[in-house]
Amino acid sequence: MRKQFTSSATLVSSPETVPLKMGLRDELLKAIWHAFTALDVDKSGKVSKSQLKVLSHNLCTVMKIPHDPVSLEEHFRDDDEGPVSNQGYMPYLNRFILDKVQDNFDRIDFNRMCWTLCARKNLNRNHLLISDDDAFKIWCIFNFLSEDRYPLVMVSEEIEYFLRKQTEAMGGSWIEEKFEEYKLQLSSKHQCLNVWELIELVGMGHFSKGMDRQTLSMGINEVFQELILDVLKQGYMMKKGHKRKNWTERWFLLKPNLISYYASEDLTEKKGDILLDGNCCVESLPDKEGKKCLFYVKCSDKSFEISASDKKKKQEWIQAIQTCITLLKVGRPAPHHEARQKRRELRQKQQAEQEELELRMRELQTANENKQRELEAMRKKLEEAAANAAEEERRRLQTQSELQDLYRVEMDKEKMVRQQMEEQVAQKSSELEQYLQRVRELENMYHRLEEALEEERQARQDEETVRKLQARLLEEEVSKRAELEQIHLYQQETISQTQAEKQELERERLAKESALQSAMQQLQQLEADRRGALEQYEEVMKKLADAANNTKSWKDKVVYHEGLMRLIQPGPKHPQKITNWGPAAFTEKELSLREKDWQEKKNRPPTPQ
Repeated sequence: MRKQFTSSATLVSSPETVPLKMGLRDELLKAIWHAFTALDVDKSGKVSKSQLKVLSHNLCTVMKIPHDPVSLEEHFRDDDEGPVSNQGYMPYLNRFILDKVQDNFDRIDFNRMCWTLCARKNLNRNHLLISDDDAFKIWCIFNFLSEDRYPLVMVSEEIEYFLRKQTEAMGGSWIEEKFEEYKLQLSSKHQCLNVWELIELVGMGHFSKGMDRQTLSMGINEVFQELILDVLKQGYMMKKGHKRKNWTERWFLLKPNLISYYASEDLTEKKGDILLDGNCCVESLPDKEGKKCLFYVKCSDKSFEISASDKKKKQEWIQAIQTCITLLKVGRPAPHHEARQKRRELRQKQQAEQEELELRMRELQTANENKQRELEAMRKKLEEAAANAAEEERRRLQTQSELQDLYRVEMDKEKMVRQQMEEQVAQKSSELEQYLQRVRELENMYHRLEEALEEERQARQDEETVRKLQARLLEEEVSKRAELEQIHLYQQETISQTQAEKQELERERLAKESALQSAMQQLQQLEADRRGALEQYEEVMKKLADAANNTKSWKDKVVYHEGLMRLIQPGPKHPQKITNWGPAAFTEKELSLREKDWQEKKNRPPTPQ
C-alpha cells in the first residue's frame, strides 16, 4: 500500500469522467491510506477481499458514487484465494472510485468514516485531555500538514506551525525555547511524528500547560476550522435585512469563496451565503441610522451592509474579505494552502541546497584528498631525489677512495711479483716431479686393474660352465622323474588286468620296484652330483666375489636353485589298505575307481602289444 500511495499522484484519470484535482486526490488518498493500514492487521501490505468490499462500499457511499460490486469481483477474479494486496487494490481505487469523484460530497463525513476505521485500532485514549472529536480534528489537521509521501509523517516545521497556531488560538504565548528542546528529542525520530504521536503530544498537554480542557478544545477547533474548513475569519456582526431593513445580529464565517451567516455560533441554523468572486468589492461606510463601524460587500446581484462591533473588527473584516476577493481574481488558493505550499517549496529548496552543498563538500573533499596525495607524492619524489643525490655523492667518494686504495695495492703487488715468480718456478719443479711419480703409480695401478679384470672374466667363464652343468643335471633329473611317472602309470594299467595277470604283474612289479630302486639310487647319485655342482658353483661365486672386491666395481650376485619337493600330507586315522604302492597310497574312492576300470578292461578282449 505504501508503494502504491507514493506513486498515486501520477495516475491518469479515466477519460469518461470529470478529472479530480490532484490536491483533492492526495487529500483523499491520505485518509484512505489510514483506513487501509488499519485493516492491514499483520502489516504485510495485504487486506482480505471482504474487507476491501466493505471499505469500497463505504467510500462510494460517503463520496456519493454509484457502487458497482461486480467490478470489484471482476478486478480481483484471479485473486479469489487469500488476501488481496494493495498493488491490486490501488488500480481499482483510482479507476472505479477516485476517477468518478465529484466535489459534491461532505469531506467531514468522508474523513470521519476513515477516522472511525483507524482510530479503533491505533488511538490510545488513556491520559488524554481531549475528546475523540478533538482527536479527529487533529487527525484531519495532520493529513493536511503531512508530507506527500508514505508512511505519512509531519516534519518539525509543520509541527511548530500547528502548535504555534493552537497556542495563539488559546490566547497563550508561544515559547520558542521549549519547542527547541522538544526538537532535540525528535532527532532520534528524524525530526518527524506520525498522526498518533501528534495526537498524544497535543492530548497530553505538553505545550498547553495551565490551560483547561475547554480552552484546549477551543484552540483545536479554531485551527481545525481555519485549516480544514477554510474558515478565514468568524465572529458576531450586525447585518441589515433586504426586505425589512432591520438590523439583526448574525454569526459570520468567512471562507475563500463565500461568507456564510448563521443565527448563532453553534451553526445549527444557517441564514444565507454571500458568494464572492473577482468582481465583488468591499468598502467602508460612514455611520448612519445609529449604527457605527459600517461596511458593505457589493456583489454582482446585490449588496450587503454589515456593522462590526468596533473599528478594529471592522478593519480586520474588510481586510480579510478584500484578501479573498484578490485571491479569487488571480486564481490563487486560500492563504493557509498557499503558505503550506510555500513552506514545502522552501523545505524542498533547502533540501536541494543542502544536497548540493553536501555534493560540493564531497567534491571539495575529494579534490583536497587528491591534492594531498599529489603533494605527498611530490614530497616523496623530492625525498627520493635528495636521497639519490646523497647516495650518488657517497658512491663517488667511495669509488675515488677505492681507486686510490687499488692503486696502492697494485703497486705493492707489482713489487711482490718477482718474488712470487721465483717461488712459483721452484714450486712448479717440485710439482712436476710429483706429477711424474703419480703417473708411474697410475701405470702400475692400471696393470693391476687389468689383471683383476682378467681374473673376473675367468670367474665368469667358470660360473657359466657350472651353470651349464647344473642345467644338464636338472634335465637328467627331469627325464628320470618322467620315466618314473611312466612306470607308475604302467603299473596302474597292469593292476586293472585280470586276476591271473595280477600275479604275473606282481612279479613284474617286483622287478619294476627293483628297477625303481636302482633309478632312485641313480636319482640320489644325481642329487649328490648336483650338490657337488652347487659346491663348485659356490666356490666359483666366492672367486667372483673376490674378483669384484679387487676391482671394487662389481656387485655381488647370488643365484639360488631349489629342487623339486613333494609335500607329504597326513592320511586318515582309520586302518589303511596296503597295495603294491605301499600303505595309504590310494583313498577308498580312488581304489573303487581303479577296480571299476579293471573290471571294464577285463571284460574287453586283450589288445595286441
